[in-house]
Amino acid sequence: MRELILKMSMSLDGFVAGPNGEADWVFGADQEAKAWAVETIWNASLHIMGSRSFQAMAPFWPTSTMAFAPPMNQIPKAVFSRQGLAVLQGVRDALDKAGPTQAGQLQPGGESWAEAYVASGDLGDEIARLKAMDGKPILAHGGASFARSLIARNLVDQYALTIHPIALGKGLPIFSDLPAPRPLKLVSSKAFPGGAVAQVYRPA
Repeated sequence: MRELILKMSMSLDGFVAGPNGEADWVFGADQEAKAWAVETIWNASLHIMGSRSFQAMAPFWPTSTMAFAPPMNQIPKAVFSRQGLAVLQGVRDALDKAGPTQAGQLQPGGESWAEAYVASGDLGDEIARLKAMDGKPILAHGGASFARSLIARNLVDQYALTIHPIALGKGLPIFSDLPAPRPLKLVSSKAFPGGAVAQVYRPA
């Protein structure tokens, strides 16, 4: 059995992005925070995400040389989409054209985005099927609406939340669809020099 870890960055006032998805504040210069995030991303046997996040990430990571690129490219992916296999076509087209770009050549594992498992059935059934396999945890990346669905249906086994030292005032929450209050138990907490804090929780 594999556990499902939801990894998200959050503002101090509980938003994962601004009202229109703005998230530039997530990418700070704190090297220790980045190292923690990269280690967390590597500790997975599958990355899952909603279709909007997949379509945003898939054209970027295959040619990226950022520290996050190797685990994002080399670990298998699953995308949750009602479009079925059509969600992969744009990715395949982009990879077919991949060559020298400002971001560089196709990186090792970059082609795996076009080979992602497409989960188009019931969310709970699909998650149960993926959890039933052996291996390291499943890491969910969001976005906000996908994360809300996972949380509302109590499918998350662990929350890996990086709280950034910024208040947005308004934005996209992920705990807003809870049917009832959800007690959580703090597993670990790590503060970074730049002011961010990594908080890991489990359902109490």
